[in-house]
Amino acid sequence: MNTLVTGGTGFLGRRLVERLLAQGRQVTVLGRTPAPDFVTRGVTFIRASLDDAPAVAAACAGITTVFHTAARVGVWGRYDDFYRTNVLGTRALLEGCRRHGVRTFVHTSTPSVVYNGRDLAGADESLPLTTDCPSPYPLTKAIAEREVLAANSPALRTIALRPHLIWGVGDPHLVPRVLARARAGRLRIIGAGRNRVDMVHVENAVDAHLNAEAALHLCHAMRDKAEGAAGRAYFVTNGEPVVLWDWINSLLAALGEPPVTRKIALGAATAIGSVCEAAWRVLPLAGEPPMTRFIAAELAKDHWFDITAARRDLGYAPKVSMAAGTAELVAWYRQQPRPVT
Repeated sequence: MNTLVTGGTGFLGRRLVERLLAQGRQVTVLGRTPAPDFVTRGVTFIRASLDDAPAVAAACAGITTVFHTAARVGVWGRYDDFYRTNVLGTRALLEGCRRHGVRTFVHTSTPSVVYNGRDLAGADESLPLTTDCPSPYPLTKAIAEREVLAANSPALRTIALRPHLIWGVGDPHLVPRVLARARAGRLRIIGAGRNRVDMVHVENAVDAHLNAEAALHLCHAMRDKAEGAAGRAYFVTNGEPVVLWDWINSLLAALGEPPVTRKIALGAATAIGSVCEAAWRVLPLAGEPPMTRFIAAELAKDHWFDITAARRDLGYAPKVSMAAGTAELVAWYRQQPRPVT
């Protein structure tokens, strides 16, 4: 059974490929960054970006399962760039699946597809997909998720997973950015600092993807029956919401860093974000703005989710706890050389 992993050299994708290889699976990776270590272990590597529709569709030949973890991520950028990768790239992949008879499609979505600007406390999958968000990433991922689920059929079974804030040893985004900003004195508590968030350890996220594939295989076995996980989306977290700023400060303390104590009101942060967005659009400036309206909301509001459906339908059970994952992460960081400031 040949398996295609898009974004297989990314944080989640690489861990997924490692797990598939450990199972003795034949793996093909579609990505932009070569992976010589994978190739030496028998992985077929196709160097292509998601906006290369012919290459994306052709990569599906001879594939049984597609894990679509690749995406354009970020809180800032041109909508068209996000749309081309996240929507048109996913569309090309689905077309390739239909053309080449792929049976199973596991799509990595994001909880931000249900962004509504409000606190999300114990939110479940009944929330509607966003159509109004100040960031192009959630908007385009929502469109892609909708198309993935609409593509579900007896021939091609599809599912969407919404892992929230994937972290762990090797994370290139979440924790490194927090540490860099804290060490530079540029991190501020937005709002009251009591908002709760969910995260998911990368190994738990991989488990969820493999469980989703197994659930879709079961749907194939059930043939045309309506029961099962196919055509549905699922939140995936550790199931242990934490007070965000308490968790960040405990991590900083364990690494010998001073805590974040300075605060800024949500209204003020939102206003600053609006000004930054305008400046980056008009001038334009390189990189991402230091604050956006979306970042302000994400750092100040509750974002934790009910994972009952994933437990029930996918047999998902988080194995790496927040405490164990944090301890592992701290031990790893303590072994790394302290960056020069």
